Amino acid sequence: MDDNDLRHLRRCVELAGEALDDGDEPFGSVLVAADGATLFEDHNHVAGGDRTQHPEFAIARWAAEHLTEPERAAATVYTSGEHCPMCAAAHAWVGLGRVVYATSSAQLTGWLAEWGVPPGPVAPLPIGQVAPRVPVDGPAPELESRVKDLYRRAFSAMH
Repeated sequence: MDDNDLRHLRRCVELAGEALDDGDEPFGSVLVAADGATLFEDHNHVAGGDRTQHPEFAIARWAAEHLTEPERAAATVYTSGEHCPMCAAAHAWVGLGRVVYATSSAQLTGWLAEWGVPPGPVAPLPIGQVAPRVPVDGPAPELESRVKDLYRRAFSAMH
């Protein structure tokens, strides 16, 4: 992970903060082309009741519609939190390239347990268990406290 990766991850954390400010769960993601251009960015939209409205899933759908297979394979998805199994599968099915995340599913699972939040309906599997051929980098220790604070504000309020 290099400074360029951290720059994109910081944007993901900003998007996660925007999601939280909008009353949603704090997850943000950015799709970056091989030449470094930002192609698409989004944050969670699950507050309306559709729990599949994750930014990583939106990126997979957008990429399938707008990019060629080689462009998808050369692109990188940056995200504030490691993909859930649904998003990891979507990522692999559309043939996207590398994933870089700020915090891991294991970190989030530990924090939620610490705050007494019950587990969700889907097992928090690492990307590599769901999509073993997708290259993955993360977590980014430099961003852990910022992301944990966003999660704390969102999820500890549930209890």
